[in-house]
Amino acid sequence: MHHQSNIMSTKPVALILGAGPNVGLAISTSFTILNYRVATASRSGTNSINPDTGILTLKADFTAPTSIPNLFSLVLKEYGTSPSVVVWNAAALTPPPVEESVLSISQDQFAKDLNVNTVSPYVAAQEAVKSWESMGEEHAGDKKTFIYTGNTLNQTIAPVPLFLTLGVGKSASAHWVGMADALYKEKGYRFFYADQRQHDGAPMLNGVDGPAHGAFYGQLVQQERDVPWLATFVKDKGYVKF
Repeated sequence: MHHQSNIMSTKPVALILGAGPNVGLAISTSFTILNYRVATASRSGTNSINPDTGILTLKADFTAPTSIPNLFSLVLKEYGTSPSVVVWNAAALTPPPVEESVLSISQDQFAKDLNVNTVSPYVAAQEAVKSWESMGEEHAGDKKTFIYTGNTLNQTIAPVPLFLTLGVGKSASAHWVGMADALYKEKGYRFFYADQRQHDGAPMLNGVDGPAHGAFYGQLVQQERDVPWLATFVKDKGYVKF
């Protein structure tokens, strides 16, 4: 699989970390249509190219931040190019074991979820920037973009015990994503915290829409509109400020 033509090696690559059947699949499809070679990483990855889709699927453990750099190495090895687009689409939450006791989640489990929601995506962003800094001339025109799949919990403290570790992780990640975007924007590197909302700005507690994510992420990686890092969006409308 390692003898692609030069035309192949100049096609940009998108790496989607966390590739479920809804949002992950829709994003993969959207990037494929935009002429990206796609790699996905998930627990069910096979470390091989799927012959039906042409997508490189990697096996990943997002609770282990030290495992993230190797995913980038595998993409480079297979495709001859590092990813110019990196999407963090993995998330974790743990229900408190003692009902209605929000602080009953164990320290170990709290740390595991924080790894998935914050530490591992932070390492992925570090690796993305390293990759972008070392890319050759043939990829100078690629839109270097990091997208973190967020939700409203960085702005809203919902009194729902189930959301504790998810909200902690989203809040922490929104901070470094926003700061990275402000400080790397001059280089043309963009960092987005993407948050699907209902038409009135209410959170999507249920019914997160895969195709809406695919369409919006496709728009973000083309960088044609100056969307801010806090990229709230509505199905069929794209970016909407709330």
